[in-house]
Amino acid sequence: MTAFLIVDVQDVQQRLQRRGIAVDLQELAVGLKGNATLVAGLVGPDKLRALAIVDPDSASAYEQRPRLSRIFRDAGYTILPQTPRDQLSRDLLSLLTGEDSDQPGEVILVTDSEDLLPLVGQVQSAGKTRIRVWGIENVLDGTDLQDTVVFQPLTTLPGLQQTRNVAVYIDFENITISLNEQGFTVNLDHLIERFNSQANAYGQVVKMAAYAPWYQRGSLPPLVDAMGNEVADDAPRRLLMANIDAVNSLPGKNSADMRIARDVTTDAGHEDAADVYIVASGDRDFNDMLTSLRSRGKQVIVWGVRGSTSRQLESNPGIAVEYVEDFTDLKTHRSLWTDSMSPEREEDASAFLPSQWSSIIIQLDRLTSSEDRESVTPEALVEQLLQVTAVSSASRGKDLVTQAVKMGILKALPESGEVLLNPDHPIVGKTRLVTSRIVLRVERTLQVRRWEYVNYGFLIKGLAMDRELGQPGCNLSDLWRSDWIDRLVREQILRRELIPLRLNPEDKEPVISLRSGSEKLLQLPRRAQELHNFEWSGIPFQRLEEMEPETAAMVRRIIVSVEQFTSFRRFLWCPLGSLHKRLLEHDSGTNFQRAIDYLVANEAISLNDYPNPRSSFLTKGISLQTDSLVCHVVLAQRDQLVTALLALYDGGEMISHQSLLARANGHDINLWLSILLSENILNRIPESPGDYSLFRTHHTVNRVANALRSVP
Repeated sequence: MTAFLIVDVQDVQQRLQRRGIAVDLQELAVGLKGNATLVAGLVGPDKLRALAIVDPDSASAYEQRPRLSRIFRDAGYTILPQTPRDQLSRDLLSLLTGEDSDQPGEVILVTDSEDLLPLVGQVQSAGKTRIRVWGIENVLDGTDLQDTVVFQPLTTLPGLQQTRNVAVYIDFENITISLNEQGFTVNLDHLIERFNSQANAYGQVVKMAAYAPWYQRGSLPPLVDAMGNEVADDAPRRLLMANIDAVNSLPGKNSADMRIARDVTTDAGHEDAADVYIVASGDRDFNDMLTSLRSRGKQVIVWGVRGSTSRQLESNPGIAVEYVEDFTDLKTHRSLWTDSMSPEREEDASAFLPSQWSSIIIQLDRLTSSEDRESVTPEALVEQLLQVTAVSSASRGKDLVTQAVKMGILKALPESGEVLLNPDHPIVGKTRLVTSRIVLRVERTLQVRRWEYVNYGFLIKGLAMDRELGQPGCNLSDLWRSDWIDRLVREQILRRELIPLRLNPEDKEPVISLRSGSEKLLQLPRRAQELHNFEWSGIPFQRLEEMEPETAAMVRRIIVSVEQFTSFRRFLWCPLGSLHKRLLEHDSGTNFQRAIDYLVANEAISLNDYPNPRSSFLTKGISLQTDSLVCHVVLAQRDQLVTALLALYDGGEMISHQSLLARANGHDINLWLSILLSENILNRIPESPGDYSLFRTHHTVNRVANALRSVP
């Protein structure tokens, strides 16, 4: 197998020069051949055909042609005849396919020029020849070839890595404030990662330092992580983890400027000074210093922010200006909102975790619910954030409120100067949902079980069964649920305490309870809110079916399931937790809890703590009051359906939806089929969809059959 290496010499040399990368051409020529031999899997370099395109496109380049040709010829390359650029692809294709009858196994093209892209496509479509492209920039980007042709940066090839030293000085206060003023959300982790990758593109980074008043709270704009959590206090540690020195300076413009200027001047005077100097700042005060560096032969680059970079720096011919927003993927406050509103975003949603916006939403809801109003002044909201220590200072709180308005989380009312939550914003909607579901779960558990507090682990398990939290990014794991519970504790919605264990008082377990007024945060639909506060006592079961058919259906399931459990095992009670788990697939939200409330209020069940033979702890259990009217109605309906099943069974008729419907006496046949299947009284016939078999020896079926035989 043969392989071809084709080097577009003039193009590669120019690209290297533009990037400020000095490479010995002799070493480049030899290194490319060695790497090509290795990549193509050849047994030796004699199987590699190395071709060099030395095609001058200017008078100065024409003068260099003899020298370049000699360098590559001495390294074993064949120098191609001068050919117009628009004919290169055609001539090279003829050369590749006309040398012998066998196609080359590998073609490696070293270029950044689009002139040779036709050759790439033609070689790829001609047969089984593999083709690679090596270059400084990926010329395949945005073409049909980008997904089918392998591209590798020249600077990553063994022996060709850059050896230029790079020093980076970041006026972090200037850059982050500028980004914030231009409407960007400053994602600290993303910014650090892009600073590193951009600097490494110029060579080996020997120094990178970020200057800011790190320990002066409120001097920097809000810095967040990928989840939107405020991380300004953790910024120095995160920088150090990325090998960036966090240099402390006093607040104010001149402090960081003077410190950077002094450090650059000192570092540039050393014998081992860097070759490339990058200063991240848009301040014009650096212009003279950077011009001085350029006069020493150093490559000088400025990282600035559009609209905040001095025109003197932008117009300085010796300085290359790169804009931070161009090599980062920072989101604007507005784009974060529009992105989150798109259906694609919802489908691919990652974990919806607590963030600084959670504090804004929860605390504003607390204020408005306690004062029975929709909007508050920004000052009142900031004061509330300070009170729960959600922000470190009033200035930070003001910045947070301003960003929330820009993102559309808050709406500003021009006439009153007050702010209110935007209920249509997805972050607002999800935060309210999660908060209300957790608060409701705690409140209901305390009510139903008559506890003073909820065990932390018990609460997490209960939330895992909450179907209302089944939205994208929600209820993903115990860790997700724990994060939100902890956030509501910090927001002073929930109270967390440690209490001694019963068997070992020296050990303690965490428990959760509600703080006063937290129940006002329940963001339920008006109808559900009415039911939440509804007085169930005295409501006939028929009326419940009209008001809440799903709750009435759950009442039937609870009564049938508890009766079957207790009668079969000859127990007085059924574990409440096990019952809920058994009926979970039929609980679309709080139907189980509402059904329990209804049954308790109408004295159809009792809830008590019972001794558990398998544990030293008491277990919350449910027992039926079978003489109650609602229990009598539901169990009578069940027995009527079982009687109909026995009639079909004894008569040798097929049990189906249709045959049972004729004997249902007006009962909801679909609901009762579901209940009887859940209780294993009926079983589906796999090979006959829609037909069922009766579990004739089932405990409940036997009891109904015996009762029928005892009737004269």
